[in-house]
Amino acid sequence: MAESLIDDEMWQEFHDVVNMTSRELSDWLRTEASDEVTAVDGALPELEVGEQVVAILGKRRTDLTPDDIDTMRHVVEQVRTLRGDEPEPEAYDDQIRHVLMSFGHDPLRPSDA
Repeated sequence: MAESLIDDEMWQEFHDVVNMTSRELSDWLRTEASDEVTAVDGALPELEVGEQVVAILGKRRTDLTPDDIDTMRHVVEQVRTLRGDEPEPEAYDDQIRHVLMSFGHDPLRPSDA
């Protein structure tokens, strides 16, 4: 009954960009959150997005909500903006790498392609 709200291209692009497992991302977010002692509101925006990515990774495609799809587009755009179109593993300064990892993308992980 439920028709998928997301097209094949966005589904694939999101899963290409998010190269960390939900477990890896969840562990990373807990580490980052515990290191972030200056956040008055208790979380950084990319950590909140990362938590949404963890939830999305645990869903079937047919269970995605419009908010999930917006998050997926946002993650793809952010990672592409920070990385460009270069899929090869590349070292970044720690701050940029940490932001990328908070979106579920480890820039040092080789691609499967």
